[in-house]
Amino acid sequence: MKKVFIFLLCISILAACAPAATEAPALQPATPALLPTNTAMPAAVWVSPAVPDDLRATAQTWEIPLVDDSALATQKLDVADSGALWMYALVAPFPTVTDDVTYEDLMSAWNGAPSAPMAGHGLRMAESTLGAFTALWGEPASGAVRSVPSDELLDSAWKDMPSWAIIPFEEIQPKWKVLSVDGQSPIHKDFDADAYPLKIYFGLSNSDSFALPESNRDASKLTTVVLTGVTALVRATAFTMETKGATRPGELIYDWLYNADVTHISNEVAFDINCPSPTPGYTNFILCSDPKYFELLKYVGTDIVELTGDHFMDRGAQALLDTLEMYKQNNLPYYGGGANEEEARKPVLMEVNGNKIAFMGCNGKLSYKFVKATDFSPGAADCDYKFFTQQIKDVTAQGYLVIFTFQHEECYHFGPCYAHDEDFRTAADAGAAVVSGSQAHYPHLMEFRGDSFIHYGLGNLFFDQMTYEMPDGSVIDETRREFIDRHVFYDGKYLGMELLTAMLEDFSRPRPMNERERTAFLSEYFSYSGWVPLLPTPIPQPTVTLTPIALP
Repeated sequence: MKKVFIFLLCISILAACAPAATEAPALQPATPALLPTNTAMPAAVWVSPAVPDDLRATAQTWEIPLVDDSALATQKLDVADSGALWMYALVAPFPTVTDDVTYEDLMSAWNGAPSAPMAGHGLRMAESTLGAFTALWGEPASGAVRSVPSDELLDSAWKDMPSWAIIPFEEIQPKWKVLSVDGQSPIHKDFDADAYPLKIYFGLSNSDSFALPESNRDASKLTTVVLTGVTALVRATAFTMETKGATRPGELIYDWLYNADVTHISNEVAFDINCPSPTPGYTNFILCSDPKYFELLKYVGTDIVELTGDHFMDRGAQALLDTLEMYKQNNLPYYGGGANEEEARKPVLMEVNGNKIAFMGCNGKLSYKFVKATDFSPGAADCDYKFFTQQIKDVTAQGYLVIFTFQHEECYHFGPCYAHDEDFRTAADAGAAVVSGSQAHYPHLMEFRGDSFIHYGLGNLFFDQMTYEMPDGSVIDETRREFIDRHVFYDGKYLGMELLTAMLEDFSRPRPMNERERTAFLSEYFSYSGWVPLLPTPIPQPTVTLTPIALP
């Protein structure tokens, strides 16, 4: 015990003699080191402002959020080298004479030095379209392009004619005229996308989880319908066919007619095996055609025949019925006339390239009751507007786009005349997409009525009316000028039309107008239609005196 005490005492003494220890600092909690994380950014898509509205709408259907900041996105939809191929169209207000613009002209306008025909008129486009083509072509020159909201673009262009715009293909509508660029137009059947400059790819980066449409234009959904004016294979026209061949009238416009998906011919004369040999003069007004002239209808690719004409009964009921049988044997549908009133009123319904199109029509001439079909006799359909208004509504409700055609009262000026405007507008207001006059030997003006296009008269097609003597004794040759309207439908929608223009020659056959003739003709009729001032003054066409055709 004593030894223990002495040991403890020594320890205490030694501790007292040791130097004082420095006080240790208080311990701080250690900051943990930041470790790498593998947490993925939440999936999100950024859609470039350059993306067109329809493609943007596709992205909005994906089960992935859309973000406004591209830095927060895991996928980006933007202009790319591949992906969805988007077609655009160079357009102008419909009453524009110019048909084609070169790519060089377009680039000059983009770069601020526009050349004819775009000189002095800036391009218009929606902001997204401007962004897309800026990515493709670089920044436009200052003031070269005007950005306009897409829903205001059409009205803006019409208020400031002449004007030009670039729009996505899906935004084409009837009041736009689609211009070709270097001969290529997206509303043409022979469109070559490889040779067309107004196209842009949009691709989705960093992901193949979402499908993009292949394109906004599918050629298999495009349908063209050609509407024509008066055809009567009689007198001098028939004489020409006898002496120069049955197909001669259609040779110079063959491509226009044959290459359409649906070619309409308003043949107002019956075929009669007892038809007398033709003479070139105008003395005979009891009209008929030799059945062998049917070869012309086959040659130009006729797909449907309108029978609203007032000369269809000239050779009596039997000739009419024989003609109907000829059409049936050749699988050629007809409308606007028939073996009785029920058949005459019956529409022709067809579906072509997915577009449902209905043809119907009537004869509105009050003074031609004898040509009208009844319950018991053949003839043309009478214009019972209460009946046809309801028929248009019923057929439209089934998804058909209605083409309604008239034979109506005739007048030899630009029209409309008599009750044309009231009756044609009645059909348009009922829902017809197109209302067209087949009676006019003298071409008539046109108008837009809501979403419908009305052309009051196309003029002649295959006919011998080189001139017409007016009541005052003057002779006019406007009967030589012809409209052939090519209407375009796409994916159940009416896109609009192209005005093809022809000049009647040799008492029988139309030829495409030359540039001078076409410019004067369109300028004149756009003015008559109230759309543009008449500038420049059209150059008068030479008067051609009707003379017999010499035998070859």
